[in-house]
Amino acid sequence: MNDFSMVCRVLGTLFYRQPQDAMLAPLMLLIGEGKLAAHWPLEQDPLLERLQKSCDPQGLAAEYRFLFSGAGAQVSPLRSAWVTADDSDIGTFLRQLGMPAGDGPADHFGALLLAGSWLEDHAQLDETQAQRQLFDFYLLPWSDRFLGKVEACATGDFYRVLAIICREALQALREELDETPAC
Repeated sequence: MNDFSMVCRVLGTLFYRQPQDAMLAPLMLLIGEGKLAAHWPLEQDPLLERLQKSCDPQGLAAEYRFLFSGAGAQVSPLRSAWVTADDSDIGTFLRQLGMPAGDGPADHFGALLLAGSWLEDHAQLDETQAQRQLFDFYLLPWSDRFLGKVEACATGDFYRVLAIICREALQALREELDETPAC
């Protein structure tokens, strides 16, 4: 797994899964022990330190629910809540590239980041062009508003800092795609 894939996978997983999810436990442990910075390809050490200090999976469960799930969720993680468009095209786009359909909505912010990782690791054709499309059409048009609302509504530091890390990472990842020549 390369740096692009790893960044997309880590950020996507943190937004897609509840913090107490057993599948997230190894990543939360890595963050909590301050060991993510050693593997993180972006220069965000001060932010990663803040993330570490606020990493308590059990305590974060209520914050995750408050922000992203349930009837009173403060911030919808679904693209369809932010962009007026037919979101069935996201699933079609990803299936055409060979990505298997997931259990949840294809337009979930975390799922779109995970799709970026999958495209980097598995795409048969020009994954850079597919990633550009994913970012330019399905992710970036609404990500700043979504992440801004996460920052504004978060009651603790973890998701506020995660939003900042993610905003910076999306910019860096998109710049990396521009530096990769199209085939």
